[in-house]
Amino acid sequence: MRRKLFAGTGVVGGILLLTASPAFAQEAVDIPLDDTQMILDNIFVFVAAVLVIFMQAGFALVEAGLTSAKNVGSILMKNMMDFCLGVLLFGLVGYHIAYSGASVIGFDWLWGDYAAPGTTEYSLMLPVDFLFQAAFAAVAATIVSGALAGRVKFSGYLIYTAVITAIIYPIVVNWQWGGGWLYELGFEDFAGSTIVHSVGAWAALAAVIVVGPRLGKYGPDGKPRAIPGHNLVLAITGVFILFVGWFGFNPGSQLAADVEVPRIAVNTMMAAAGGGFTALITSWFIFKKPDVSMVGNGILAGLVSITAGAWALDGWTSTLAGLIGGVIVVVSVLGFEKIKIDDPVGAISVHGVCGAWGTIAVGLFANGNAPFLDEGLEGLFFGGGAELLVNQIIGVVAVFAFVMVVGLILFSALKAAGVLRVDPEHEIEGLDVTEFGAPGYGSDVLASLTSPSAP
Repeated sequence: MRRKLFAGTGVVGGILLLTASPAFAQEAVDIPLDDTQMILDNIFVFVAAVLVIFMQAGFALVEAGLTSAKNVGSILMKNMMDFCLGVLLFGLVGYHIAYSGASVIGFDWLWGDYAAPGTTEYSLMLPVDFLFQAAFAAVAATIVSGALAGRVKFSGYLIYTAVITAIIYPIVVNWQWGGGWLYELGFEDFAGSTIVHSVGAWAALAAVIVVGPRLGKYGPDGKPRAIPGHNLVLAITGVFILFVGWFGFNPGSQLAADVEVPRIAVNTMMAAAGGGFTALITSWFIFKKPDVSMVGNGILAGLVSITAGAWALDGWTSTLAGLIGGVIVVVSVLGFEKIKIDDPVGAISVHGVCGAWGTIAVGLFANGNAPFLDEGLEGLFFGGGAELLVNQIIGVVAVFAFVMVVGLILFSALKAAGVLRVDPEHEIEGLDVTEFGAPGYGSDVLASLTSPSAP
């Protein structure tokens, strides 16, 4: 998000303010309530937030479709709680840490008619800003759900959701969008290739390392076995819902209804199309037949690859970022599988590896001569030298290190407490019945989906 929020406060100052300051920083903006542009900006960001919230349905369908029918209810429950619990805790604690001007823990500030902290450039109303930010927090949390499908206790997952939305994600947000040290460094991440997507993916990677692969994923020879998802219709419908939601995610991150929004939307669309196409070609070359789920992940990889640079790249380089992302995701999924990182839906590759690529792509392709861009934001290939590229790499590495260390500690603690991995017999029977008392499908449908003779 192209914002300047309390530059230099840093996360430590933000945490101290949680208890030290008696009020929200309401005096930052004198809101012109009769200003037509201000009203348009707020309505636009509100609609964008609704589209981002709708992405939760896309995540639920992708994850459910690409995993076993006996765990579909478990997937849906985790996605619902990522949103419900995530929004509550982000509002109670996380938003305060992310933007240090929000200096009192609690909800009493949410419904005021004053501006979001530090938004002197865009004059967003605070409730609109929070709606948009909370939707992003829920997205970061829900990325982990699919990677852990079929083998994690619901109680342990709720603890993870609480920690990432209240602490881990907000700290990373504070580093850049909250005006912290990455912002001061010159790190650029327009809509969150790293700040949102990689945060969720690196948490998923830490979780998968601690939890281990699904039963039966690897044979006695150590080679991976295919455990196909149960419903490609659900999965690809989810991909297209996410695609539509991304037009809230990226254009909405402009935080204003202005002339740049259509260009950001077109860059987003072209990257998605490029990612889907190269995933098709790459999977066709490797498997000798095109892989439907890989193409779906290729579209998502293209979207993640342009999220950091949707504003800073031009049309050609946005397309190129997506084309490269589509290749990366196929190679990454196969690479993780080979080293026994069992990610049933490819979330780590889509959101983590392609998130890192999309962030680094800004350092390569940012074009200060493109329409509407700030002069001086040029990547390596557009005359800007290596400085921006180095800053992007520093940001990628710092977020990876922070989330991985905290994630490994968190999931190791959950494992030690006995609230992480389900019992083997529960995993074999399916989490829908053992954790929630009822199958996600009726018995006749479930039998047809799980029968060896099913079409």
